[in-house]
This record gives sequence, structure tokens and C-alpha cells, in this order.
Amino acid sequence: MSLPLPKTNKGIAVCSLLVSLVALGLKYAAWVSSGSIALYSDAIETIINVVSALGGLWALSVAERPADHNHTYGHYKAEYLSAVAEGALVLVTAFVIAREAVEGWLHPQPTLAPYIGIALNGAATALNLLWGLTMLQAGRARRSPALVAGGQHVLSDVWTGAGLVVGMVLIPLTGWARLDAVLAGLIALNVLRVGWGVMRDSIAGLMDQAPDPETIDQIRDIIADNGRGAIEAHDIRTRIVGAMTFLDFHLIVPGAMTVTEAHDICDRIEHGLRRQMGNTLVHIHVEPDNMAKHEGIVFWPRPETPSA
Repeated sequence: MSLPLPKTNKGIAVCSLLVSLVALGLKYAAWVSSGSIALYSDAIETIINVVSALGGLWALSVAERPADHNHTYGHYKAEYLSAVAEGALVLVTAFVIAREAVEGWLHPQPTLAPYIGIALNGAATALNLLWGLTMLQAGRARRSPALVAGGQHVLSDVWTGAGLVVGMVLIPLTGWARLDAVLAGLIALNVLRVGWGVMRDSIAGLMDQAPDPETIDQIRDIIADNGRGAIEAHDIRTRIVGAMTFLDFHLIVPGAMTVTEAHDICDRIEHGLRRQMGNTLVHIHVEPDNMAKHEGIVFWPRPETPSA
């Protein structure tokens, strides 16, 4: 289940900011009504959601700008910068929450009205679940690192909220005040896990890490299906930056082939890639048949070389 989305990633970021503010209001009220350190820790994490939503809105606004003379390959990596910053904020949040958990363990305090806090926090958790799934689905479909990172962060908040509901119910039943601090500590560990994952994936994007094997196989299949008339394609390199795929390779054609014929093959391959991969920037280096390496993609049947 997901919510209807705006057409642009920037519009999704605006919605994410609004959802984060509503969730923050509910969680703040849950903490005030209960005095729970665990609910206070959850509210702190949601503040980071608001800050992250602001960062995501900035990153998506920059990423949507067209290429210019200073950024000839576009501004897509702004999304990775936002995701790295979000991961760093999440890690800081984890340490702040851990500090509160230690303080709560050393000086346990009884909760005031736990069931009111549970109800308010539960409402915020349900809202985050719906929005987190929506963001994650949209981010993967649109290949947006900022949206994927935001969705993962919001969903981490859902697991936190679900654990809090169970834990807060147990506090008045067991009478163990330190359970509140234990819950806050578990929140810190979960936040730490998510923050590390977001930073790891974003840094991989900034370092131009190759895409997953399934995507590479898809690209090779597209080249093979549309390269009729060529002999071979080798030295294939690709990277994905946000919503843009960058690809370059060498295409071997018969030495007697005309420039026009070779150009037509290149056009056919490029159109096939853009049709199935979306935004794709392709650079093809055409070479004669004596430069073949007999590796990579070998087209079959091989084109006949005109007799002398």
C-alpha cells in the first residue's frame, strides 16, 4: 500500500517534510504526556527526519537542474551528498539517544501516562510506515538515492515505534522502570545500523561503484539485441549516478563499413538503452575489425566482410 505521489522528486521531498513535521508533533506530544526517555529518544530521531527532509529537498532541487558549463555531466551527485549528510546526522542521533539511555538507566524515572503516549506514538508510526513504503517504492522506481535513503530512514523509525509500543505496554505491567532506558538503548542501536547503511550506499555512489550484476547483464543484453551488423563490443564500463546511467564501450565493425552504417548501429544501440534504462549518456568508440579482442559481446551471426 502506498500514497499517491507528486510527479517530481522535488514534490515528493516537500511531502516528506510535511509528513515529518506531523510525525514530530505527535511524538513530541507522546513524550510530554508520558515523560518516557524512550519516547523522548524517538522524538529526537524524528527531529533528524525533519532536518533530513530539508536536506533531501535541497539535494533534489539541485539534482533536477540541467547540465551547465561548470557541470557538464549534470548535478545528479547532489543526491548522494544529501544521503551522506543524512547518514552522518543519523549516526550523531544514535549517540545522543545512547547518552539518554545511559542516563535513564542510572536514574530511572516512572512514566506518567504511558498509554496516552503509546497511542500518540502509534499514530505517528502508522503514518511513517505508509510514507516510508511510498518513498522507498518511488526512490527505487525513479533511481533516486535521496528518496531511497529517506525512505529507509523513515522505515527505521517504524521499527522503533513498533518496539516502543510493545515495550511501553510492558513497563506498567512489570513495574521495571529501567525498561524505559533499555528501549532507548535499542533505539540507538537501530538508528546506528540504519545510519551506517545509508552512508555506505551513498559513499559507494560517490565513488562510482559499478552497478549490481543484474543491471550489468541487462545492459549487455540490450547492446547484444541492438548491435546487428557489428562484430564485437568490449571494454564496457558503466556507472549509475542518481537517475542517470553513464556508459561507454568499444564497438568493433567491419573495416569496409561506411561511417553512416556504423553510425546507424550506434544510434540503434543508444535508442535501445534509453528505451529500457531511462536517462542514459552513452559514449561508443567505433573501431575496425583488426582491433577485435574476441571478448565481451560477440555478435552473431558475424557480418560478412565484402570481398576485394
